Amino acid sequence: MPSLRINEIFHSLQGETKRMGLPTVFVRLTGCPLRCSYCDTEYAFHDGKSMEIAEILREVGKYPARCVTVTGGEPLAQKQCLMLLEALCDKGYSVSIETGGALDISKIDERVSRIVDIKTPGSMEEEKNLWSNLDWMNDRDEIKFVLMDRADYEWAKSVLEERKLSSISPVLFSPVQGKLSPKDLAEWILDDGLDVRMQVQLHKLLWGNEPGH
Repeated sequence: MPSLRINEIFHSLQGETKRMGLPTVFVRLTGCPLRCSYCDTEYAFHDGKSMEIAEILREVGKYPARCVTVTGGEPLAQKQCLMLLEALCDKGYSVSIETGGALDISKIDERVSRIVDIKTPGSMEEEKNLWSNLDWMNDRDEIKFVLMDRADYEWAKSVLEERKLSSISPVLFSPVQGKLSPKDLAEWILDDGLDVRMQVQLHKLLWGNEPGH
């Protein structure tokens, strides 16, 4: 039976994306090939236990939420992630995946909403962006920029315009907690009239940086 290395499975409110505020079961997979400067889930790089997909489904089924987010680390770093996503969809869940944008998304089940990062210079992983992923995205997906500072914002704005990202998928701009003021980011977006959604991480406002939220 296919298995994956799982860091944690927990029930919380979705803190980001258009699903913000919805009760959600999070399945966090272990491992990530990236080392972003602002990473807040370094504990997921190595810690975890092997679980068969059937076991994961049973654990997810213990909670009442019908939304499931598969995250990491980088969930696509484990090839069996694709089977897990399909199995969750087959169970009738509303499924999303959060991926760092460095690995191919083309084989993800079409029922899954893909939240794809574009790494900025401030992340120190800009060169890992797999730009061909944009060819597979649609309005059910979301493109996310996590911004460290004004330089990151200006870079993201240029990518937004040059690649016409808003015509592909909804675009999210998010400030790194403790590095970029949400108020400053809001004012820049308004001043420039950008067609993006600004978001702050709801779960951090509620629970801080505690794992399991």
